[in-house]
Amino acid sequence: MRKSTTSPVRTLTLLSATAALIGSTLIAQQQKKAEPQTWEEKKAARFPVPTDEQKKLIADAIPAKATAQPAKARKILVMYRCEGFIHTSIPFGNLALDQMAAKTGAFSADVVDNYDVFTAENLAKYDAILFNNTTGLKPNPDQQKAILDFVNNGGGVIGIHAAADNFGSWPEGIALIGGIFNGHPWGAGGKWAFKNEDPKHPLMAAFGGKGFWHTDEIYWYKPESFEGRERLRVLFSLDMSHEANRKPLDNEKVKPTLKVAPEQVDVPVSWCRQIGKGRLFYTNLGHRDDTFWNAAVMQHLLDGIQYALGDLAADATPSAQAKLGAPVLAPAES
Repeated sequence: MRKSTTSPVRTLTLLSATAALIGSTLIAQQQKKAEPQTWEEKKAARFPVPTDEQKKLIADAIPAKATAQPAKARKILVMYRCEGFIHTSIPFGNLALDQMAAKTGAFSADVVDNYDVFTAENLAKYDAILFNNTTGLKPNPDQQKAILDFVNNGGGVIGIHAAADNFGSWPEGIALIGGIFNGHPWGAGGKWAFKNEDPKHPLMAAFGGKGFWHTDEIYWYKPESFEGRERLRVLFSLDMSHEANRKPLDNEKVKPTLKVAPEQVDVPVSWCRQIGKGRLFYTNLGHRDDTFWNAAVMQHLLDGIQYALGDLAADATPSAQAKLGAPVLAPAES
């Protein structure tokens, strides 16, 4: 009989290696299972709880009263579900909206994260739908119809920041907001210059007729999706006359995509629009938690909400047709 050439030491080493491999595989599987899987698990893992100090900062930033007297009791459906990236600012936005409702009396708000709210019967209870940093939403065809019918028949729609990162397979939904996310060269840690395109517009009252600087993450939009100035009343945009705004475009990933010189790149940030009998207000501000304790931004948001609700009269003639004067550029950064 032929004797085995495998030594006891080698056998032990192979057994140990096999056991280690099996152990590593089991640990990896357990870790994968431990990662949040459902929306409920993901939001629980991702959302911070506002501190008492942050709650006070938000409360202090909320305007003291409604800009316009509501024609009747107004109610907003606030949706915050995410199928894609989950912004930590969502709970701060939800809290700001609750506090705004209580402090100003401009509206009341129901905060939800489930798709079954999008029915004609349920939406009839509301005056506007607000998308608070939602991403990748996928309403089914019946829900899509309910949303579009609601707006076309006189309801308002309001979008905060990542509201423009939704409805990828629903072109009408993308058009409803005004465009879809195509990256953010202007990151959340940067302070960016903004030009005031419509200094006398009621929805720009918070900025006192001036350009300004603000720290936030700013999107640009897929060109084929963006509704443009022919359909949108652009309220303010990035001021590309400033080097700080042009610098993020000076890299090998972005430069080949530019069709114009960096100083001519057009990046609208807030806009409004008439849609059927309804109204849209969208602002790209809101990536950062502290956006919601910036008093000027909160006034801008309140005014946009009241416009969408139909209580604050504002011209929505598209910018291309409105014969606006020269925009007010941002000052030199202090």
